[in-house]
Amino acid sequence: MSKFSPFDATLWYATARPAPETHPLEERLTADVCVVGAGYTGLTTALELARQGVRVVVLEAEEAGFGGSGRNAGHCTPTFSYYSIASLRKMLGEPWAERLIHRQTRANDRVSAMIRDYQIDCEWQQNGYVMGALRPGALDVLKGKVESYNAVGAKTRLIDREEVEALTGSPRFHGGWLHTEAGHMNPLGYARGLARAVMQEGGILHTGSRVEGVEKEGGRWKVKTAKGEVVADKVVFATGAYTVAGWPKLDQSFKILRVFVCATQPLDPETRAKVLPHNTTMHDGRGDIYVYKYNAEGRIVASMFPMGARGRDLDYTRQVMTDRLKWLHPQIREPIRWEYFWFGELDMQVKTVPRLYGLAPGVAALTGLSGRGVPTGSMLGGILAEWALGVPEKDLALKVEPLKPAPFYMSYAPKLRLRYFRHQDTRAAQREGADIPPHA
Repeated sequence: MSKFSPFDATLWYATARPAPETHPLEERLTADVCVVGAGYTGLTTALELARQGVRVVVLEAEEAGFGGSGRNAGHCTPTFSYYSIASLRKMLGEPWAERLIHRQTRANDRVSAMIRDYQIDCEWQQNGYVMGALRPGALDVLKGKVESYNAVGAKTRLIDREEVEALTGSPRFHGGWLHTEAGHMNPLGYARGLARAVMQEGGILHTGSRVEGVEKEGGRWKVKTAKGEVVADKVVFATGAYTVAGWPKLDQSFKILRVFVCATQPLDPETRAKVLPHNTTMHDGRGDIYVYKYNAEGRIVASMFPMGARGRDLDYTRQVMTDRLKWLHPQIREPIRWEYFWFGELDMQVKTVPRLYGLAPGVAALTGLSGRGVPTGSMLGGILAEWALGVPEKDLALKVEPLKPAPFYMSYAPKLRLRYFRHQDTRAAQREGADIPPHA
């Protein structure tokens, strides 16, 4: 069986604007806040603090965007995964639920503003997101999404069969949910742009600087790397699914779920005029998701979760991706070549919402984005910056919790849930006499 490409062979690495020049930490620095991790969460935290005159140092083990921020599919849809808004209110309680709902559903305002204000070159397109209904019964769920998301200020609507086909080019859907504020991008380009913005605002970024430990030094914290150290009043860990060291047991606060992303060759203009002609992001609506969109070169970038041979056998995976794409878009006549394959890792939590941990007085960590990377990571920086600036915990948008390990069942529950969704969707389609995708 073939191996998937490493990070340096992903589409984003091949096409993103070069990263800003940085180097490893090889000295002793002092700061108000030390941020560990240069993904979206860490960089937006540092950016918010630097803009307010806080002396902030960011330490990154690899390079800016190396983890999930540079490996995701580039979708930017400000919604929640799995749980409905009503369920979140019950689960989180007030005022936490309403605060987080507001931050998440308005996250693309923050994304688009940072891209605009710092002239970030990241292929940003804000042309909407469509979740399709492959069977008539799925429309009831989508109607519920319209009502609940619009009630909190989002701009979404239910679209009929004719409009979903006009927007996406696919004749397979009975209707869909259109979220007009969603967008897509080159996610590594965005991460690198945020890194440049942090440096532009006076923040300090050191890459190739893995944190080996944190210890008290007087009334402050000393963050140690192989060749240097940062002494700071406060420390923020924002390493997400790529947490490997730095604070005891932080890497046990989540469980990993892998996802793969792949990209075709640039499609010819005739095909592009018929497939996603309005450059939207498309979700086929099944629980075992197939999500896709274009990049700036006209490549279809699609993602799914590994399941069985899918994600292990490259030839088989290539066939699955092609068959699903051509089933959704039978007008595709040209051969499909999947020229890029790569994996990302999600830091999964039971609640599928981020968790803010108080590790010690003056030290916090945030993990558990659970796959809502671009918009969620971009808005979390505002919450962590507020924590670092001394906003009372009772006024934050996330409750500060003691560090606790993710339950063991999270090692397998998300995968079982995907299989359950796949089975349920197929059975429902059979009952309703709807077409079933290949390999479903």
